[in-house]
Amino acid sequence: MSKNIKLPKHLQHININAAGIDIGSTSHFVAVPEDRCEESVREFKTFTPDLHELATWLKECKVDTVAMESTSVYWIPVYELLEEKGFKVLLVNAKHIKNVSGRKSDVSDCQWIQQLHTYGLLSGAFRPDEDICQLRSYVRQRDNLIQCAGSHIQHMQKALDQMNIRLHNVISDITGVTGQKIIRAIVEGERDPKELAKYRDKRCKNDIEIIEKSLIGNYKEEHIFALKQALELYDFYQAKITECDKVIEEFLKILTQSEDKEESEEKKIDFPKKKKSKNTPKFELQEYLYQLARVDCTAIDGIDSLSVLKIISEIGTDMSKWETEKHFGSWLGLSPETKISGGKVLSRGTRTKSSANRVATILRICANTLYNSATALGAFLRRQKARLGSPKAITATAYKLAKIIYYMLKYKMEYVDVGKDYYEKKYRERMIKNMKRKAQLFGYKLVEIPKISENPKNKDMKNQVVGRS
Repeated sequence: MSKNIKLPKHLQHININAAGIDIGSTSHFVAVPEDRCEESVREFKTFTPDLHELATWLKECKVDTVAMESTSVYWIPVYELLEEKGFKVLLVNAKHIKNVSGRKSDVSDCQWIQQLHTYGLLSGAFRPDEDICQLRSYVRQRDNLIQCAGSHIQHMQKALDQMNIRLHNVISDITGVTGQKIIRAIVEGERDPKELAKYRDKRCKNDIEIIEKSLIGNYKEEHIFALKQALELYDFYQAKITECDKVIEEFLKILTQSEDKEESEEKKIDFPKKKKSKNTPKFELQEYLYQLARVDCTAIDGIDSLSVLKIISEIGTDMSKWETEKHFGSWLGLSPETKISGGKVLSRGTRTKSSANRVATILRICANTLYNSATALGAFLRRQKARLGSPKAITATAYKLAKIIYYMLKYKMEYVDVGKDYYEKKYRERMIKNMKRKAQLFGYKLVEIPKISENPKNKDMKNQVVGRS
């Protein structure tokens, strides 16, 4: 190529010193530019000494950036080691590589990844900072423990059903105060329904006679044994959840130690009083989250402290990774997409399989709790639900929650609820404006008339199309 020829701007950003890695469970195949080594493709085992040898070889080949597919969890040791060695590592979605046209079947996977990365056709997936990654591991482990404990609650219910003890039909939660006292008494040998019903908590809606009737059953030994083991396993996982909460609290203390203590002492926040879910950690989680984010995200309607912990553990507090709130919503898979070809709209809606994003799932759960909320977000959900149906309305509300969180974390803005009346007023003004525009389009004029109290049919009528212009 002549030196006088200048490449276009979109071709100037080429990764000359790029390598590609095909991740596997037993070995990794690595490709470097052909002019860097006689053997441009090498195989390395997944043992740690082999990974160090891989990094040394990449240094010898003067490679400074590496791309790899996110294959299961096998990429994590390679990614972390290469990042420690100073390489710029891109974790690439396998779908993105597959969508780029090319004869991948005729080329080794690692060479194909290296070729695409050389021409700048790959973009790395989002990965938070190392501290947030560590917090994320703790929070995800806690979720796994809660799921395991939940499975043993089902085992307890099954054992009770086999004995025809309908305890979970008369109390809201068998892991509550009443349920646990009764189940533990059954395991210890108590069989008298009257004695068991005395463990009823005063807050139970059903009276003692109904609870006593539900406890008359066939107490067979094999079912008692299954109930006992399920209870012991449930207690075991509850102890592990408590242990995990202590680790999370200690790590949050470390993360917040670098914050300005004087500023946190001067500005005391009255956190909104919300009903805590059963799985919320017992320590003061809101204070740590505020010191970490420098803003109170629990002020948002429908979002509690446990949801904020999960969200921050997934994305961190640095929102500069996304240029705008729309980019953030697109990464979550909550923003609408329109596919147009030849001037024809092929499809509208969010991306398929977007529920794989954990933050999007959390926001959908939070949005679903707003249906009876007397807030602007609650009014928005009800309006969208009447217009679009429940699934799309929940997604639209989750997208709105995502944009609010984006602005709060990026600009440290406090959330203030304007109220459902303000939202309804704005909605009414927007509808009237659209009606006036449509009336003018057809040569009519929309005018406001006063209420006519004498005629019940016209009591709620505000506007009417009258006259021809």
